[in-house]
Amino acid sequence: MMVYLDNNATTPLDPQVVEKMTWFIREHFGNPSSLYPIGRQVKELITEAREQVASAIGAHRSEIIFTGSGTESDNFAIIGVLEARPEKRQFITSAIEHPAVLETAKYLERKGYTVHYVPVDRYGVIDLNYLESVLSDETGLVSIMLANNEIGTVQPVEEVVRMASRYGVPVHTDAVQAFGKTEVNVKKLGVDLLTVSSHKIYGPKGVGALYIKKGTPVLPFIHGGHQEFGLRAGTENTIGIVGFGEAAKILQERWKKDKERLEKLGERLKSGLEEKIPGIVFNGHPEKRIKSTVNFAFPGLEAEAILMALATREIYVSTGSACSEESEEASHVLLAIGLKPEVARSAIRMSLGRFNREEDVETVLKELPEIIEKLRKISPFKNGI
Repeated sequence: MMVYLDNNATTPLDPQVVEKMTWFIREHFGNPSSLYPIGRQVKELITEAREQVASAIGAHRSEIIFTGSGTESDNFAIIGVLEARPEKRQFITSAIEHPAVLETAKYLERKGYTVHYVPVDRYGVIDLNYLESVLSDETGLVSIMLANNEIGTVQPVEEVVRMASRYGVPVHTDAVQAFGKTEVNVKKLGVDLLTVSSHKIYGPKGVGALYIKKGTPVLPFIHGGHQEFGLRAGTENTIGIVGFGEAAKILQERWKKDKERLEKLGERLKSGLEEKIPGIVFNGHPEKRIKSTVNFAFPGLEAEAILMALATREIYVSTGSACSEESEEASHVLLAIGLKPEVARSAIRMSLGRFNREEDVETVLKELPEIIEKLRKISPFKNGI
């Protein structure tokens, strides 16, 4: 039986979401911008979904912009805010952000912006002293992720907001991996912009959302019609938005119960592997992390060989970000926390989700030690690196 442990890459659709989307496809096809009834009905359903997503993060529905993905939301937040204040030519982010932020930072550098990359410690926590040293009146935006997608470490975003507010600098956080796994409340965090994505919370792919705090200066990201309050033109992905709303509604009802259960499973997985596999290296903060994310390195081995061996037993995990899975380079996150490239290339990530059960963890605890033992016997690095 398949064991899927790559929920940070994407989650299966919740059956209730499938039902809602199937109903919508059967019953509704109108363009929400049309004034006649079949269009207005769809517009009302989009408003309902907007309210559901907003409620899940403690926002007002007028502060939610639907996008095509978490990546688009990140791009929109960064470029939209900086272009609204073109005199501010400095951008600050961290060294372990998702490629959606880091590649945008590289784009900004090509456009003449000064970009500061805040380093992290061995657990993946940002250096607040460094952040303090680079913040200035020239800073246009700070973007620090809430939880890291590879190692699960949670960042002190509330403190980042306090520091940035002294200079009147808005703060964006990529909360894609935190949403649904821990509390995400824009009022408590104090952020000006926040990114979430549907397919990380058992909703459909191809739809994300950007929270923009009322009063935050931001320019439109896509130009054309007046959809999404005039900030993101184009006919809405109605089916995806309705599914996202349903997923957010379910999330509100059960995220605390899911969190408690998955934390226990994650701790069982972590302690069991450390007990059964000598020389294993755990990556991430021991406590300040999303505990359903477990990242290990196996010095002397290659992660790809481990993944393929697990896949032959229908156990599916990853090496880190799905957006950079095809790259042969070592993870920038693991390098940033101080791992040697050869050790970083031996790391795999297991991420638990709503539909995982205890037997999934026990299967991994049975199969993975055997796989590692066999691979070590044929590895040229008999004693590790």
